[in-house]
Amino acid sequence: MIVPGNTLGILGGGQLARMMAMAAAQLGLRTHIFAPEPNSPAFDVSAAHTISAYEDEAALARFAASVEVVTYEFENVPSATASLLASLKPLSPNARALAVSQDRLAEKTFIARLGIPTAPFAAVASEAELSEAVERIGRPAVLKTRRLGYDGKGQVMIGRETDLSASFQAVAGAPCILEGFVPFEREVSVVAARTPTGEFAAYDLCANTHRDHILDLTQVPAGVSEATEGRALAIARAMADALDYVGVLAVELFLVEGGNLVVNEIAPRVHNSGHWTLGGAATSQFEQHVRAVCGWPLGSPRRLGRVEMRNLIGEEAGSWERILAEPGAQLHLYGKAEARPGRKMGHVTRVFPETT
Repeated sequence: MIVPGNTLGILGGGQLARMMAMAAAQLGLRTHIFAPEPNSPAFDVSAAHTISAYEDEAALARFAASVEVVTYEFENVPSATASLLASLKPLSPNARALAVSQDRLAEKTFIARLGIPTAPFAAVASEAELSEAVERIGRPAVLKTRRLGYDGKGQVMIGRETDLSASFQAVAGAPCILEGFVPFEREVSVVAARTPTGEFAAYDLCANTHRDHILDLTQVPAGVSEATEGRALAIARAMADALDYVGVLAVELFLVEGGNLVVNEIAPRVHNSGHWTLGGAATSQFEQHVRAVCGWPLGSPRRLGRVEMRNLIGEEAGSWERILAEPGAQLHLYGKAEARPGRKMGHVTRVFPETT
């Protein structure tokens, strides 16, 4: 049993690991961060850290020996790393959830087999297969690399006049998936948590606005009907149960005409669209994740008001002084040394009284 005073191991040293480590400390837990980058932001708030490659088996074994349970902040952990750690200490979320979310084709296939709506999709491994897939699915469509894409990276729009050969070359001939374009009204997401015993808790559905393929603004409530929100939460629970999932997960969905929902993707971790819970809910997603992976009771996901969370991208973090002077604004900076364009440097949460 994990108890206060034990150590939680976290793979990855970015802002998500940083906020998890801070939540763990509030619950009396120590954290040990394992990351290859020497200037990882999470190092500043953890009791211990290891700087090493994810393929370094000796370093991974030493890391595992120093912790009671292992989790991760991002889904691109190498499968061999996950397998090794899972053989040494409990790993949550489990290796299957990691494998499903790492490969867009495996992910879409998993979702479709549960009878949950997705965009039409097809595997693409050559220019000929791309041509066949476009003929079957139609245009517009989106060509995506099966692995390692995020924030719009590794994606090419296929329009009416798009040259298919050039599109395939643009993704360097990597194994891909072609997805039919979904004419959505709004992008929404569910952030939820599940424990080893199957206890499940979901936060209110949130609406997300992107700028340059990066999340800009999250608003809660999402402004959808009670029935639509209920379907979204039921989808998240069905996927969590099917994966025997432990921890926080996010399900990104498209809201389409008629209040219908189409799943876009799963993130097996705490998620940017759940940052509003840090100050906007009775229990933050970071504390909820720590509770879940330790096998502890989940906290209340109750929303504290009408909430808006805005990311601070690149130089926007330079407005920290103005934000601090704003009554009610809750500023979170990630401790990153360099404010590069497109880089998430922090976020600000604002909680307003509920409107009637």
